[in-house]
Amino acid sequence: MDRFEVKTPQDLKRLDIGELGDVADSIRSRIVETVENNGGHLSSNLGTVELTVALHYVFDCPRDKFVFDVGHQSYAHKILTGRGDAFSGLRKDGGISGFPRPSESEYDSFGAGHASTSLSVALGLAQAMQVNGESGRSIAVIGDGALTGGMAYEALNAIGSEKLPVIIVLNDNEMSISKNVGAMSKYLTRLRVSKRYTRVKNEIKRAVSIIPLFGDGAMHLLNKGKKLLKRIVLSNKVFEAIGVSYYGPFDGHNIKELVEVFGQVKNMDGPSLVHVITEKGHGLKSAIKDREHSHGISAFSAKNEMMFSDVLGEFLTDATKNDKRITAVTAAMAIGTGLEKFSKAFPENFKDVGIAEEHAVTYCAALAAGGLKPYFAVYSTFLQRGFDQIIHDVCIDKYPVTFCVDRAGVVGSDGVTHQGVFDLGYLTMIPNMTVMCPTDGEEFRAMLHFSLDFGAPLAIRYPRSYECSRAHAPIEYGKWEKIKTSRSKVYVLCAGGRALAIAENADKSVDINIVNARFVKPLDTEFLDKINKSGVHIVTVEDNAARGGFGQSVLAYLNGKGLKARVSILAHVDKFIDDRSVVGALARSGLTEENLINTVKSLE
Repeated sequence: MDRFEVKTPQDLKRLDIGELGDVADSIRSRIVETVENNGGHLSSNLGTVELTVALHYVFDCPRDKFVFDVGHQSYAHKILTGRGDAFSGLRKDGGISGFPRPSESEYDSFGAGHASTSLSVALGLAQAMQVNGESGRSIAVIGDGALTGGMAYEALNAIGSEKLPVIIVLNDNEMSISKNVGAMSKYLTRLRVSKRYTRVKNEIKRAVSIIPLFGDGAMHLLNKGKKLLKRIVLSNKVFEAIGVSYYGPFDGHNIKELVEVFGQVKNMDGPSLVHVITEKGHGLKSAIKDREHSHGISAFSAKNEMMFSDVLGEFLTDATKNDKRITAVTAAMAIGTGLEKFSKAFPENFKDVGIAEEHAVTYCAALAAGGLKPYFAVYSTFLQRGFDQIIHDVCIDKYPVTFCVDRAGVVGSDGVTHQGVFDLGYLTMIPNMTVMCPTDGEEFRAMLHFSLDFGAPLAIRYPRSYECSRAHAPIEYGKWEKIKTSRSKVYVLCAGGRALAIAENADKSVDINIVNARFVKPLDTEFLDKINKSGVHIVTVEDNAARGGFGQSVLAYLNGKGLKARVSILAHVDKFIDDRSVVGALARSGLTEENLINTVKSLE
């Protein structure tokens, strides 16, 4: 084994501190090579290599519990904890996850995938260790972007009051995915100045103290000036005020400095926060230059793939030229949701609230209450975090907020924490909410146009991409679109583009009626009443969990009317999906043309 190819934390501890930089370089090269081949989170992992090496050098994982907020920056941790040989399988079926998974390794103390959870987890683990008489430390690594999430502050408040030895490592790179926003980001910027203040103070102190006779008087003046400067630079120290000892900021790429500070903090009682400054994309010029776009990299894109997010950005940009009431809102995802160009064209109409989906939903409700037209562009997996706010703040009083729910359905390589297969279930259960599913870009554009004057809560859910567009019938509230009619007694009701593609491919082998169920709520009850006859077979297809989804909504309605037709539901089974490819996930749930063909034939 190469001396700097560390396979376990124990291997790392055998090295001299001066050799850790070579280990970091080796890990960084491995990350770049793998992500270029497989896709993954590049810049965030490059920025935390030295930090992770220092943590494993000082602490004793898994006795000490490492908790990575979001978890997308855990690649170096995986390489250092016995998974270096498996790292080439990152984000692939059968390979390791891109996020911490306790089922994958004892070194992963808790699963992650969403932001702002690490402080709550670290406190809970610390409490459990205390009760169990264990001596380990609980260490949370949280980015400054995650500190825009309200859950982090709830946990900080509890950590400060519990006084357990929780160590918070604040990884401050001024970025989450999009550039960080908000008061905490500005506060951390002020704290960064403190390092400069300390360095300048020490340089002046050394210079003045060697002046004969003058030194003592100068030192007195210097101390007075120091107190004034410190009040200016380090006023309102939030962390200290809530009972968390603050240390920093430190250079997050200086391993020796990090090892020293972690070695000191390791033995302290009570909670502490170590503030480290890192550079996202460190060590790779292209990642540093374009930190936002290098946050997450796809292994490849299909040649004919077109993005729903591009349609959203273009539509809102054009629409806002004529209606300045339109406001586009994102939770630190301007690029992924297609709002980057809109943000530059209409900066006053664009609001990035940071990683704070709950706030975003209620904020949009208030914008609508004030007469504006808010569009909240958000990934399906992250909208889950605002479930209560959708009910309580948007739908009870019918505020016209439009939710543009991106990455709906299975998402592939990011795995179990990012699947968007629950939104139909929880959105359709909420009174006053309308839910639509476009099959392609043109239909999405028509739905967005429909939304402009809809005047009520509306969710439009769609996957990442589509391959082509077609001409569609005009949007009529609550009405479905007939794509193909025949004399067959089999009706395939498709919720979304993936479902429609399955049906159209199956139609080459079996004769079926194909319906674009563009409204999942309300259902097209007039059409369902018409086909609810003995001898008719209805097959629903959706890229969503079966429980509470489109198919069960159809079945529930028909049962209430007196079910005469036979109904089959093709959807995801009642389990979490951890497939790393969209095709594989759909196949394992039976969402394929072959299974639809077999289902239709079994009904004959």
